Amino acid sequence: MDRTLFLLILSDIFILSGFGLITPILAIFIKEGLTGGSVVSAGLAISIFWVLKSILQLPLSKYVDSRKKKLKFLLLGTFIIIIVPFMYAFSQSVTQIYLAQAVYACGAALAYPTWMSLFITHVDKKHKGFEWSIWSTGVGLGTGIAAFIGAKIADLFGFSNLFFIVGSISILGFILLFFIENKMWKINALKTQHPRIIKSLKK
Repeated sequence: MDRTLFLLILSDIFILSGFGLITPILAIFIKEGLTGGSVVSAGLAISIFWVLKSILQLPLSKYVDSRKKKLKFLLLGTFIIIIVPFMYAFSQSVTQIYLAQAVYACGAALAYPTWMSLFITHVDKKHKGFEWSIWSTGVGLGTGIAAFIGAKIADLFGFSNLFFIVGSISILGFILLFFIENKMWKINALKTQHPRIIKSLKK
């Protein structure tokens, strides 16, 4: 497997599995742990994310497609995403959660299409289905396991501690992306002067 592809998958597993810790309890947190929280406000918070992400994703992906250096957009989008768990941790009202969801949507709208673009660029054409399955299986297992663990952590140690754990895990996923940047920088620097070395960097 291409090293860049491996790092993209591993980063996504860390970040999506981290957020998977929150998934089963976010509605409960909004309803019971915040001023003005209710079932309706929990639903609205989720809607804010999906609607805003869907609106922003098309124009942002169009812009990213027109740029050569795509990784910086993935880094920026991911950085915005990893701020969100810490915003949850310090939220005391539903309005603050709405803001956090809007920030999450902006980061996701930038990061997700850029991640997909880089993934497609580095995927092995002879093993497309298998390598997509590696990503899907890794994220699915990570998120599935994290859902139970996240609920248990929230039950034992409280919501705030859980959000800080999610933020920490997401930071690890973010850091992995810088190894991709270093590798791509080496490839671009050597492309014209040492074309034979490129193959070894891609292994």
